[in-house]
Amino acid sequence: MKIRPLSIDGGWEITPQQHGDPRGLFTEWYRFDRLAAAVGHPLRLAQANLSVSARGVVRGIHFADVPPGQAKYVTCVRGAVIDMVVDLRTGSPTFAQWESIRLDDVDRRAVYLAEGLGHGFCALTDDATLSYLCSTTYNPGAEHAVHPLDPQLEIDWPTEAPLLSTRDAAAPSLAQAAESGLLPDYETCRSFVASLDSGTAPFLERR
Repeated sequence: MKIRPLSIDGGWEITPQQHGDPRGLFTEWYRFDRLAAAVGHPLRLAQANLSVSARGVVRGIHFADVPPGQAKYVTCVRGAVIDMVVDLRTGSPTFAQWESIRLDDVDRRAVYLAEGLGHGFCALTDDATLSYLCSTTYNPGAEHAVHPLDPQLEIDWPTEAPLLSTRDAAAPSLAQAAESGLLPDYETCRSFVASLDSGTAPFLERR
């Protein structure tokens, strides 16, 4: 398993080693110890999600209030997507920048996103199926979105006709989210992640 940091602080790409023979293949798609060694702390597994999307569907850009935020470990178990890690943290040196990673059922890469980062993807195939491991459970009052087609972000989605949910289509622009105080603060995110690294973070109960 190879784990490399992305250009955006808090984002990581994970490439598992696959073992195949005429019967099929085997791979370790998640190892808590190796991920913890790279990011500085174990992923607290609180919820696992599965999404299935038709070709051309764009989901995101989603993020959560910090603290506690929601770290995610995402992989594609069927089909293919272009996954987007977007820096929505005000004050970050890479604020409003993004990095794309192809996730598919061939290379079986995964992406880890720390608390405060924005996440989205575009399905390249029908029935593109993503599996998410999440550090906190779903809390609709603390979870938000930025419009994925916001011109300020200039995200190069690989589709001419992106299909959006009603929620994502109505999401604010990056500037509107910043003006309303919705976006996470970079130093707050760094301090929270540092508390996880040191093991001093309080027990993350839902408010």
